[in-house]
Amino acid sequence: MPTQIPVEDGRVVLDAEDVSRALTRISHEILERNKGADDLVLLGLHTRGVPLAQRLAAKIEAVEGATVAVGSLDVTMYRDDLKSQPTRTPHRTSVPGGIDGKAVVLVDDVLYSGRTIRAALDALSDLGRPSVVRLAVLVDRGHRELPIRADHVGKNLPTARTEKVRVRLEETDGGADEVRITGGAQ
Repeated sequence: MPTQIPVEDGRVVLDAEDVSRALTRISHEILERNKGADDLVLLGLHTRGVPLAQRLAAKIEAVEGATVAVGSLDVTMYRDDLKSQPTRTPHRTSVPGGIDGKAVVLVDDVLYSGRTIRAALDALSDLGRPSVVRLAVLVDRGHRELPIRADHVGKNLPTARTEKVRVRLEETDGGADEVRITGGAQ
């Protein structure tokens, strides 16, 4: 059962309908870029990237009539911040059918510094050699520390470093989907 997260202050920048529309658009962009669903693998990054990848796969299947492989990728042991945040709980990595020669789309909720994606690329190299790796994110908030760019973005959301972007999904958090900005100038 999903954990209920208390309602937060701040402002909603994407509601459930906005999230659905963004995922529909991203699914079409993925299909166009890949020229269909052949050899496509969607890998969601724990935690919220996993249900987003599953939703994208369902939208792609509705358009193409073809099932897309969906898996999950845990990057915990590949992160460069384990010394400062050692309490991360590892999750399960599941890659159906392997990634060799496939077009892999990493799916995450928020792109911020780029460090999670760097860790995901390191994890992928241990799993095989895809023909191409792309990145789909629901929100790109800027403030990159590494030269990483998303190929498919639901919403570019410029934020201050003091602000937080909170993504809530029905599958992981209960309640309605939303993206909210909290915090601000200190």
